[in-house]
Amino acid sequence: MSMTKDPLLRFSLADVEVVEKSRKFQGFFAIDEYLFRHKLYAGGYSKVLKREVFERGDAVGLLPYDPKTDSVILIEQFRSGALRSNTGPWQLELIAGMFSENEIPLDVAIREAKEEANLDLAPENVTKVMDYLSSAGGMSECIHLYCACVDSENVSGVYGLESEGEDILVHVVSRKDAQKLLEQGKILNAATIIALQWLDLNLDKLKSSWK
Repeated sequence: MSMTKDPLLRFSLADVEVVEKSRKFQGFFAIDEYLFRHKLYAGGYSKVLKREVFERGDAVGLLPYDPKTDSVILIEQFRSGALRSNTGPWQLELIAGMFSENEIPLDVAIREAKEEANLDLAPENVTKVMDYLSSAGGMSECIHLYCACVDSENVSGVYGLESEGEDILVHVVSRKDAQKLLEQGKILNAATIIALQWLDLNLDKLKSSWK
């Protein structure tokens, strides 16, 4: 992990002392317990603090966009974390997936596009959007977001890996309709919200870069 200090931040990773780290739970995901202390703005160090961190690994999110039809490809699937949400457990989302061993984010984006929507992506048609931390207060996960130039004609179907319990329905949605879904609060997934808003803000620049 890089210890480079951002010019707007007073402290960096070098200003944290991890006293102990131990794994408290290991299932499909994991929970680690950290004992640590860190520098204080007023000087000196904090007392030793104990925090549990949800370790689920990093992930990639991909928004396929068709500039010819001004449409995006979203997927629909069951999410157990949304069981108590107002919209229910079936969510509209980006194509997404976690890392396998020795994979880089772009490789994950291309692999998941094939697995979840039967899309064949060329690396030169994939644009980096941003990286962000899902919930830094208690989760280590970093999301790597991408946008891809695609041809959405004849894109449809149900995909996913049976071995992973995936049941994924593919939707082609006009960009304007996707924005309406955002406005109506019908898309709750953070990565999807961020990617769609980014697309709206960067549309002209993105189209120019793909010409």
